[in-house]
Amino acid sequence: MASQGESKWVYSFGAGATEGRAEMKNLLGGKGANLAEMANLGLPVPPGFTITTELCTYFYANGRSYPPELTAQVNAAITRLETAMDAKFGDQANPLLVSVRSGARASMPGMMDTVLNLGLNDATAAGLAKRSGDGRFAYDSYRRFIQMYSNVVLDVEHHHFEDILDNHKRDKSYNLDTDLSAEDWQAVIEDYKKAVERELGRPFPQDVQEQLWGAIGAVFDSWMNARAITYRKLHDIPAAWGTAVNVQCMVFGNMGNDCATGVAFTRNPSTGENAFYGEYLVNAQGEDVVAGIRTPQHLTVAGKIANKSDLPAMEEVMPEVFNQLNEVRLKLEKHYRDMQDIEFTVQQNKLFMLQTRNGKRTAPAALKIAVDLANEGVIDQNEAVRRIDPASLDQLLHPTLDPKADRKIIAKGLPASPGAASGKVVFTADEAEQMAGKGESVILCRIETSPEDIHGMHAARGILTSRGGMTSHAAVVARGMGRACVSGAGDLRIDYKTKQMSVRGVAVKEGDILTIDGSTGEVMLGEVPTIQPEMSGDFATLMGWADKIRRMKVRANAETPLDARTARKFGAEGIGLSRTEHMFFDPERILAVREMILAEDEAGRRKALAKLEPFQKKDFVDLFTIMAGLPVTIRLLDPPLHEFLPNTEEDMAEVAQATGTDPLRVRHRTIQLHEANPMLGHRGCRLGISYPEIYEMQARAIFAAAAEVAKTTGEAVIPEVMIPLIITRKEFDILKAVIDRAAEQVKAETGVTVEYLTGTMIEIPRAALKAGEIAESAEFFSYGTNDLTQTTLGLSRDDAGSFLPEYQRQGILEQDPFQSLDVTGVGELVEIATERGRKVRPDIKLGICGEHGGDPASISFCEKVGLTYVSCSPYRVPIARLAAAQAALNSDTVKRD
Repeated sequence: MASQGESKWVYSFGAGATEGRAEMKNLLGGKGANLAEMANLGLPVPPGFTITTELCTYFYANGRSYPPELTAQVNAAITRLETAMDAKFGDQANPLLVSVRSGARASMPGMMDTVLNLGLNDATAAGLAKRSGDGRFAYDSYRRFIQMYSNVVLDVEHHHFEDILDNHKRDKSYNLDTDLSAEDWQAVIEDYKKAVERELGRPFPQDVQEQLWGAIGAVFDSWMNARAITYRKLHDIPAAWGTAVNVQCMVFGNMGNDCATGVAFTRNPSTGENAFYGEYLVNAQGEDVVAGIRTPQHLTVAGKIANKSDLPAMEEVMPEVFNQLNEVRLKLEKHYRDMQDIEFTVQQNKLFMLQTRNGKRTAPAALKIAVDLANEGVIDQNEAVRRIDPASLDQLLHPTLDPKADRKIIAKGLPASPGAASGKVVFTADEAEQMAGKGESVILCRIETSPEDIHGMHAARGILTSRGGMTSHAAVVARGMGRACVSGAGDLRIDYKTKQMSVRGVAVKEGDILTIDGSTGEVMLGEVPTIQPEMSGDFATLMGWADKIRRMKVRANAETPLDARTARKFGAEGIGLSRTEHMFFDPERILAVREMILAEDEAGRRKALAKLEPFQKKDFVDLFTIMAGLPVTIRLLDPPLHEFLPNTEEDMAEVAQATGTDPLRVRHRTIQLHEANPMLGHRGCRLGISYPEIYEMQARAIFAAAAEVAKTTGEAVIPEVMIPLIITRKEFDILKAVIDRAAEQVKAETGVTVEYLTGTMIEIPRAALKAGEIAESAEFFSYGTNDLTQTTLGLSRDDAGSFLPEYQRQGILEQDPFQSLDVTGVGELVEIATERGRKVRPDIKLGICGEHGGDPASISFCEKVGLTYVSCSPYRVPIARLAAAQAALNSDTVKRD
């Protein structure tokens, strides 16, 4: 215990003296807090202690050193374990052995380091052999410890040990590690120790205290290893959180055939089905299961049958222990009210629980589990909505294989993470990252993945391994990332040297196209066509609950009929941004656009615009029809005119011929329109001020289309006409008059009065600051946060990518401001404009239509500010709907029926 005035760095659990609980995960890490909680629940947890995450912070703040009182606190905790286990740390006759594991407050499977069997040396291994009466078990444990400790703590690479073991097995004609006898392992151990001394110039440490402190230091060091940093970046886990260290008494799954180790999920993490799911190995230690070194066996008979396995299930081999484990499963899920990922060991038919945590799961499984738990009354609908990560819904929008398509199946593995993916075969994580960076789709093929492969797994479309089970590293990480994954395709022979793999006479080389189906485990040659998933079932149920909760509306950015229909399918409540310039580039109309730009005077421009107007009208008829009475915000022409003109002499000559213009005139006009900084140049409303006839034509097309659709469908259409790039009320008033005149003209021609709103996009800091004045005329604001970010930060979205990663690495910017809104800078301008706009016009409609409209963190900010809606790309509409509901729950602005 810490004495008065000292910080408490060490918390015990198990053996009747548990000092922690589940709520303390920020201090004890997820693993330490849950071990304490399981001990409090009376489950069979081997005793141990947790060194807190605060010590990790101290460690890095103080030159990787420890506070002076830590040694005494650790020694006291070790003494408590010695008493509980009736063994002594370092004792030759009756040694206490421990595991040393990391445990951050957020689950980071496989990213940091673990050491098992610590406390073994030449003397204690002999003592363990004598005391247990099983020399094979004792020396198997010692060789594991040497290999793990040397790799994790001493930085001796795995391959040195793998080569030695492979050579021994080859010499004796052994197939499995379990074939080696005690004498075999003693010979292997001697070679292991020689390899360590050869690599380091010093012998393997025999002092158990040196071993313990080396392992503790290695866990803290691993918080900053490359793979952990990559994982934290991908999952937005702050480096400041740190990791805890858990030191726990060893229990042994490798003492014989009445011993086992395994990993289980209280429900199926791929599908969400309420069925016990997991794998185990007889006479093994935990690393064997997750590393995929041996093919694991299924826990249940149902799992064995479903996966066509010939190996006996735990339910058959150890029925009593299995029933105990199933009771623990039900108890833990009921207690935590969520699907749990549990690790266990069976030592001589006695069950021990080593870990529980909320299990990683695929998006379909997460939805099913949340909906089922709500329907079972375990959680309420609000909690079900909170449980789903909005970004994970992206997984549901990925394609699946067309069931009618031909497929050449060359191998079958385990369906480890659902979804289908096609791409070029690569065999290294680095190659996957490089090729994906060039825009290639790749399938990463590995014998088995390791935590060092995390960057390549993230870059790949899919992951294929020849070894490993459903709870292997590849499977767990792929499910968390939403990547399709097939694991344990044992017929595949992968050769890293020749960069090819073979299966039953079929050779697949690097660069060949392969398709994998993570839902069936099938591996296919070539590219197989895919289809989009249906947004029904659990997805529809949960989205219905989210829609009842959220306050903000969700619209889509769309200008084509396909975009609009996709947006409706995903539940969009209108269009928040239709960029009319995208319509101008159509081959049928670009010529008229160029004629307009090349015209000598207004009459010439009007003549060209008259050719464009029917096209524009049809565009808007399509959008209004698809949206069926929902609001549609149409932005008038925004980009500078030079973007519509050709760049090469050859193209200029073609345009001149097509428009009946002198090539010199085309060239002169192109030069004339060139701007040094077009983003800040003659664009947006500035075009409308210079050439009001452009905006007049667009407004006429909008109102004529609205009138036609209203007549055809009998449903009122209320367009929202958006004037871009406003900086003063005067600009807005001039252009609003042009729009109002167009509305009157259409009314006179059609006899239909079209209701409409005229508003502006707030994308310049001055507009945000003068929002009160602008709101005297504007009926809505839409925050164009892409340009508002560029103009506020003075960053070009197209060019900043070259240095933004360095800004993030140094902590100058927490994230890319073009992906997630800079709430303290750009966000303050949004707040100012909202407050000033509402003061003048309390009912002003306020939206956001930049890329941030589909980012959950930015949506949370929009809820806080009180915007009316967010608008995002069609495929992000479900993400925005869920994020808006969660934002409402978090800010207590839940919509009431």
